[in-house]
This record gives sequence, C-alpha cells and structure tokens, in this order.
Amino acid sequence: MAVCVDPKEIDYFIQEADKENLECVHVADVTDSGRLIMTWRGKEIVNISRAFLDTNGVQQTAAVEIGSAGLKPAFSDSAPTESSLPSTLSDLRFSSQKGLGEMFDSSVGAGTVLWPFGGKHQLTPPDAMVAKLPLLEGETDHATYMSWGFDPYLSEKSPFLGAAYAVTESVCKAVAAGARLSDIRLTLQEYFPRLGTDPKRWGLPFAALLGAFRAQHGLRLAAIGGKDSMSGSFNELDVPPTLVSFALAPGLASLALSPEFKKSGSTVSLVETPILENGLPDFETLKQIAGSLHQLNKAGKILALHHIGAAGIPVALTRMALGNRIGFVAADCIRHANDFPNSTYFAFLIEHEQTISLDRSIVIGTTAAESLTLLGETHALTDLQSAWQSTLEPVYPTKPESSLCDLGVLAVKSSSSQPASSADHRSLVTRHSKPLVLIPTFPGTNSEYDSARAFQRAGAETHIEVFRNLSAEHIEESIASLAKHISESNILFLPGGFSSGDEPDGSAKFIATILRNPRISDAISDLLENRDGLVLGICNGFQALIKTGLATHGKVIETGAESATLVHNDITRHISQYVHTRVTTNSSPWLANMKTGEIHTVPVSHGEGKFHAPTEVIESLFASGQIATQYCDPEGNPTMTHPFNPNGSLAAIEGITSPCGRVFGKMAHSERYSEHVAKNIPGTKMQPIFAAGVAYFS
Repeated sequence: MAVCVDPKEIDYFIQEADKENLECVHVADVTDSGRLIMTWRGKEIVNISRAFLDTNGVQQTAAVEIGSAGLKPAFSDSAPTESSLPSTLSDLRFSSQKGLGEMFDSSVGAGTVLWPFGGKHQLTPPDAMVAKLPLLEGETDHATYMSWGFDPYLSEKSPFLGAAYAVTESVCKAVAAGARLSDIRLTLQEYFPRLGTDPKRWGLPFAALLGAFRAQHGLRLAAIGGKDSMSGSFNELDVPPTLVSFALAPGLASLALSPEFKKSGSTVSLVETPILENGLPDFETLKQIAGSLHQLNKAGKILALHHIGAAGIPVALTRMALGNRIGFVAADCIRHANDFPNSTYFAFLIEHEQTISLDRSIVIGTTAAESLTLLGETHALTDLQSAWQSTLEPVYPTKPESSLCDLGVLAVKSSSSQPASSADHRSLVTRHSKPLVLIPTFPGTNSEYDSARAFQRAGAETHIEVFRNLSAEHIEESIASLAKHISESNILFLPGGFSSGDEPDGSAKFIATILRNPRISDAISDLLENRDGLVLGICNGFQALIKTGLATHGKVIETGAESATLVHNDITRHISQYVHTRVTTNSSPWLANMKTGEIHTVPVSHGEGKFHAPTEVIESLFASGQIATQYCDPEGNPTMTHPFNPNGSLAAIEGITSPCGRVFGKMAHSERYSEHVAKNIPGTKMQPIFAAGVAYFS
C-alpha cells in the first residue's frame, strides 16, 4: 500500500514498519511543482502536468440507444408447480454453495455475528453478512451489515430492471438481516461488454445506471462509491450486463436476524411488496414494510426473517427449514399453485409466535416436524437437502469421498497414570494476580488479537511478539527477543493462522523450526520444568506443538514417521465450520473449569487438522490420560462421522495434553468467542480454558 507521511517522520515510520516485519521503502515526494515526475536508473521517464491528470484524459462522447429492452418489464414470476420443488432446488441459481463457502475462514476476528450457514445443521444461509466492529480491547454491540443483489438472467433481458432489482434486492436482504432501511448506503459494481462505437451497446450500461438510480431515488438511498469495467468481451463472447449492488448499514449485533426456523409450532407469515405495471416494486410500500419489520424486531416479536427473491416461496421455505430441520405445513390459503401471490420477489417470510400487526401480511402456515407440506405434496427435508446440495457437490464437495466411520472410535480407557490435577500443580506455582501471556506472531499468524483479547477478558496481561524474518539479522534478533520474553512470561500461547502460507508438506514447519532453536527450546524447558508455566497452542499453534513433541511429550524432541501428527483433512480442502467437542479429561490446568463430558460448540478453520498416529500411540495417549477433547455428535458421543468429525481425526481427537497436563494443543478456535458471535449457531460457545489458565496462577 502507499502511505503519505510527514517528511520528518519517514525514518520513524520505516522503523515502526520494520518492527511489524513489513518492508517499507521511500518511493516518492509530494511537491508543489504541479507535475508528476518519474525516473528510472537516473533517467526521467515520465513528466506530466497535474492539470492534465485532473482532466482524466481526453473527453469522449458517444451515441446511446436504449431500446425497448431497457424500458419494458422483462420479468414475471411463474407460479410453482407440483413436484417442481426438488428440480428448482437443484437449479444452479438456487442450489447450495456450502462446499464453496466452507473454504473461507469465517471465524477469524471473533466478530462474525451471522455464520454463513446457520442452524444446528449449518445449512441455512443468512440474507446478509453481519460483523461486529473490531476492537483491540473491550466489547461492543455495534456491527456492520452487508448484502448484495444481482440477477444475471433478468439483467440479460432488461439492464434497466436488472439494475433496479439488484439495488432493491440488496436493500431487502439487509432489512431481512435486521438493518434499518434508512441507515443503508449503496456501492455498485458494474461489468459490461466492450462498447466500441455501437449505440445499442452503449445503451446497456446507460439503461442499467438509469435503473439503479430509479431504485435509489424511490428508496431515498445514496450510492457512495463503486467500480466499473467495460471490457467484458472476448471475441464473440460478451458478459451479461452486470450491475451488482452492495447494501451496507451500521446496526446492532443484538438485533441481527437469521432466516432458519427456530421452533416447531410457530406461525409463518408472508408480507408482499407489490410490483407495479412498469415492473418496478412499489417503493413507498416497501419502505413502510421495512420500517414495520424493524420495529417488530426491536420488540422481539420476530423469530426468523427471510427475503424471498427470485427463488420463490417454496425454495425460501426450504432454506428456512433445513438449518434446524424444522418443517412447514401450508395453510389453506396457499395449498395449491394458483393460490400463490403474483409476485414475491420483494416479499418476506416471517416466523413468529405472537400475533403481529403488519399491513399486507397473511399467515401462510406453521412450522412442523421434519417435512415440508406444500402444493398438495409432502417432502422429507432430507430429500430436499439432497436435491439442494447435489448440483455443486461434484465441484465443491461438502463431505469426503470415503468414510472412516467403520474404523470406530477408540474407547477412553481409565488408567492410574493420569496427569497431575490442576489442584496438585497449584501448590507449586508462584502466585500472580495478572499472569503474563506471551503470544508470538509469525509470518502468516492471524489470530493474535483474538487470542490477546481472550486472555485479557480472563484477567491476564498479554504481550504480542512479532517474529521478523526479512533478513538473517532480523531472524537472529527475533530469536533472542523471543527467548527473553519466554523467560519473563508465565504462559506461552501459540495462536492460529497459516504460518509461511502453510508450507508444502506440512503446516507450522516454520514455527516448529523456531521452537527447536536451542535458545527457544531451553527457554520453554525452563518455563515448564523450573517455573511451572503453561503452554497452549490452537490450530497452527497445535500443529507446531505436535511437530515438536511438546504436545505429546511435554518437551521439544525430534519426531519421526511413527509420531503423532496432523495431516490434510479427509475432504482434501480447507474447512470452516462449527463443531461439537467433548471434554474427555479435565486433569489439565487448562481444563480445570470444565467437567468431563461437557460439550462446547467451537469454530474450526484449517486445511491440515486430521490427527493421525499409529494405533499404539493413540492407545498410549488414552492410557496416560492425554486425550483432552474429542469431536462428538450433538449428544456427546465421540464419532468418526462427517461433519461432526470434520477432518477425519483418528479416535475423534481434537485436543491433547502433555503427560504433565501443562501443555495443551487443540484445533478448534476457542479464542474466537465474543457475545453475539455466530448467534445463528446453537450451543455453548464459550470454552473457559483461558480463565482456567489464568486461575492456575491466582
């Protein structure tokens, strides 16, 4: 990035960047000459007047012909037909994108309010992204809402209506997620074919901009930025006229709404925005509906809210049903295809318990058991889910090709050689009211701030130590500094991330190499053996603890082919999802605040998280009481079944402790918790390992 600083601060800025392991070079000076001058190897290669740059180049004009395609409505809803629901769900426009979405880390930052796939089965996509404002300290209820709208099929027929619908759809989605309509601002992304000199081609973006402006004017919402491109052509191929609208709004995380049905036996209502004869929505009515929905939400009267869009009522109901596998039974008013409203593109489905007062709303049914009864047919939700996920499953799989369920899960064996309990250790520990936690940050680490906040909430002091590797001198200085800080700390925490981009043939190799340096390994040994300190590693940090033997042996050793390790997930891709983990033993100081059998719902985000070891090694870990936590089903049964065991870890192992119990490594991101995070995922998300680690010293 380019940063403009005061000339007197250049040296200071470069030094501060260096502390963060960032290359910073002085490349240009701001002058009052009014000219842009660039040199290369001492030779002037650019010398342009700023006044010329301000003109944005040569001005051009073009003839524009919109034609009827930009003015006449080119979209009309078609009523669903019996037996059409599975085929509609498998249409690429409406099919599930879960396998694609899980490839992106959605929990980093501990601020994701609406998880990308909600409900206990993590299937229902929310209408909008909602994320808490990032803070280094403290908590906040303030959040940002962001949604999008674009229908390529409609835009291809009518760029005018396509853009108007894109703007309106993005606004409706934000409203459905809990945003207040008047708080929304827009940004537009445009992509059109190469225009040349053809007036009709120039008419495509012109019509789209008119449509977007018409919707903005009707909703009284401004666009504050955007980006456009007119190069979407290759030989005879053109992209469809594309104007994607993004709607953004400030709001409260506590008011965020998700669309999955919450309970059986509640009422489902439909509120519809009329479509006028010109094909545009009735913007005044939409604004009134949005205002009423926001007030109902603030009053706590809405359980779930979903914008229907082009998918139509049956698909929208299916999406709402799948997340928690709560079905739907239609009321008499919509039992048949001809009972459906003429247009539901800008309509909303509302789940509620209490009677609500909302103009233009009608009760269309109730939530029920695990089936959807509509149009005279009853569909099992499992069948609808299969149809919904089938289209993209070969491209973005949601489950591994082969199952390891037949391997079973090794039983937890009782043994007299359990690690010493936290109470046994505490008598040996020097008391600290605020223990110091050292958090090394290596190239690729991305969870240091989340981790620091988790320990700070528990009452600890934290220090983030950036490991610099831009030169040999940087590495030498960083090793010395890291060893010094370990000797001054009570807890060493290795956070998650993708150190050095998850090096080939094994993630965390860079971190493991640093930990094996004699000065670092000696400092860790002193921390554990002489000062009764604690070590914790999560995700990338756990990988480093495994590869160095710290997790399995409590000290840095040379590991080999027969050692425990973490390998690629069975699904052969990155996974980002919530999992259930069960406390198998609480004999470690890190687990002292939990009971055996306790279940927590925690996010994972990794590409190499499968615990793998020879059978005899796993049996030895069980026998010595080192299996700390296991992946389990919602009832708490350790399992090899996907998705409960997301990576195929043998014996369902999620976390282990060292023989002494003071080193704990785990894959799931316990540090990525804060109030209202993943509120559309049920379960106990706060895992008190940080409080237990701090309490060990107090």
